[in-house]
Amino acid sequence: MGRRFVTVDVFTDRRFGGNPLAVVLDAGGLGDTDMQAIAREFNLSETTFVLPPEDARNDAKVRIFTPGRELPFAGHPNVGTAFVLAREAQTTGGDAPSVLRFEEIAGLVPVDILTDGGGTVSGARLTAPQAVDLGAEIAVEDFAPCVGLTPADIDLTGHSPVLASAGMPFPVARLTGPDALARAHGDAAAMAARPEMGGHVFVYTADPDDPGGFRARMFAPGLGIAEDPATGGAAAALTGLLGTLVTTDGRHDYRIVQGVEMGRPSLIETSVDVTGGRPGAIRVGGACVSVMQGEIET
Repeated sequence: MGRRFVTVDVFTDRRFGGNPLAVVLDAGGLGDTDMQAIAREFNLSETTFVLPPEDARNDAKVRIFTPGRELPFAGHPNVGTAFVLAREAQTTGGDAPSVLRFEEIAGLVPVDILTDGGGTVSGARLTAPQAVDLGAEIAVEDFAPCVGLTPADIDLTGHSPVLASAGMPFPVARLTGPDALARAHGDAAAMAARPEMGGHVFVYTADPDDPGGFRARMFAPGLGIAEDPATGGAAAALTGLLGTLVTTDGRHDYRIVQGVEMGRPSLIETSVDVTGGRPGAIRVGGACVSVMQGEIET
């Protein structure tokens, strides 16, 4: 008997938009090499493998692989995997869980299940396993070539390019506008020359069509991903970074549109709790759509 898998488009309410994800439901007994080979075969931004939890109080251990390597945490794999598991429970006659708890390298990831007006599972919303951690600032002269731009395309009014993490580190820079965002592209050679970039970069700018919203792109040749249509881990890092810039306490909500240039538009909805001027819990969520299912022959 083969191992079941389901694919789902994440951060979209329409098939063939958002970020596709493969979820291998019966991953017990697979080794690291097997998981990496399967992820390379799917050749999506990420593939997840669902395993029994090490702590019975949790729902699953989830391992996340790009075509190139394993990740400690990522956004759309958590949202998509929770959606798939909740839909599985619902389609087999049970009740969908309200929350799932996933064990991952970066820590425990709780994921709330979202439903539509009829009670059908429609998406999920994770809470990042870590508070935002801001590392070293990155000189614009070092960052700009990694995305094929010039230092003048980097907007420094809010913050300098910086390494930000909420479970997975991302070099993040704000660009001067949609024109710079459209011209951006991942330069693998420039990134390879700056190993501290980790082979991936995340850029964003204000969304002219959504006051208070943002447009973003993520390039990750070092992870085997030319461009990612929706990057929840980077959205979490950005949301935490934005939380360091606000002047009022409370919950701050953001909308991040990504994947437009790839023809796979995605909407990532995020929030961060700020208390005493310090960002705390970071949430990332959105809609999901099932696409296909099958078996991996063994």
